[in-house]
Amino acid sequence: MSATLDLPRPGGLARYAGFAAMLSAAGLPIYIHAPKFYVDSYGVTLAQLAVALFLLRLIDVVQDPLLGRLAEVTRNHRAAMTWAAGAIMAGAMAMLFAVPPLLPPVWWFALSLAALFSAFSFLTICFYAQGVAKATQMGDGHVRLASWRETGALLGVCLAAALPTVLAGTGMPFTIYAAIFAGAVLVALAVMTPEWAARGPAPEGGLRRVLGDPTARRLLLIALVNATPVAVTSTLFLFFVADRLQAPGAEGPLLLLFFLSAAVAAPVWGRIAAKVGTARALMCGMGLAMVTFGFALPLGAGDTWAFALVCIGSGAALGADLTLLPAMFARRMEVIAPSAADGFGLWSFVNKATLAFAAIALFPILDAMGFVPGEPNNGAALWSLTALYAGLPLALKAIALFLMVRLGREV
Repeated sequence: MSATLDLPRPGGLARYAGFAAMLSAAGLPIYIHAPKFYVDSYGVTLAQLAVALFLLRLIDVVQDPLLGRLAEVTRNHRAAMTWAAGAIMAGAMAMLFAVPPLLPPVWWFALSLAALFSAFSFLTICFYAQGVAKATQMGDGHVRLASWRETGALLGVCLAAALPTVLAGTGMPFTIYAAIFAGAVLVALAVMTPEWAARGPAPEGGLRRVLGDPTARRLLLIALVNATPVAVTSTLFLFFVADRLQAPGAEGPLLLLFFLSAAVAAPVWGRIAAKVGTARALMCGMGLAMVTFGFALPLGAGDTWAFALVCIGSGAALGADLTLLPAMFARRMEVIAPSAADGFGLWSFVNKATLAFAAIALFPILDAMGFVPGEPNNGAALWSLTALYAGLPLALKAIALFLMVRLGREV
């Protein structure tokens, strides 16, 4: 059964940037801050965190496609559904950072993140699906919309990544962080409410249409391989700076530099894509990422300034990943599944599956190599940290580039 879409009016791309900024604060920064916060504040071990994060990602194996279907069947009530999901997300952020654990810390960590990421996933699916309708009305405006959206998201990440450092002198930085986030949720939902304009019955067979399309399947595979390096480096970033570079206290500025580089680069990649094509521009971004990961391999204690160059280069490459690949997938959804929520349910799952890999694989390997955060570590332990932080992403990016070349001109 086909659905009639009441498409959003032109303009309003700033709304998408603002909503993306809020939403991004509940994504990658949480993977950066939450594990270290629970290690430092409650003595949770890396092995416990690995198991908790992996189990949460297993939930996503079933949950994200189901949330995509939920977004489809409730599409006539999308404004109300997004307000409910926003309230859950804000409350879960308070549980995670502002409320002392009422259960054993690792269980409280898992429960808080389960609620947070469930709401985050639902909002992300609705948001990206609505973007397909918006870009369609603009006339193949997928890259333009993605440039606005991902620039806003990256600026939100910059703020969220830097806030705990900025607020460190308050004595309760993460409590204030949670309160600021709750306010941002309210503002972003209010501004975005007029854009939730889907109407009509939910289409049938959305997942089958997406998975039955060879190009969509290949794009999902590329997304899986290409996003894993970001999951790896975000999981290990704080440990690499503090223990490998021996630069505790530099984490905040370096994170800010990384995400600002991505935010500045995102619209530039959009303009490059307009000139040379989206696929070719994305492959250039992948090549840049490989160069920067290779540059990071020999770095050690005292190489903070050299690592700043790595942050600039890898941040610029991330701008391409976040802007161009979702635009390619959205363009394909416009062709095979215009309502798009089912497709972005799969997209959300694929991207978060990379974090499952990072959680279950990286911390146990570091434990086995004798790495202990904040303590003196031997050469083998530190080299294992470098190999995982830079060597593994380099290999994965090479695979993603190969897959992208194989995809060719299909998108």
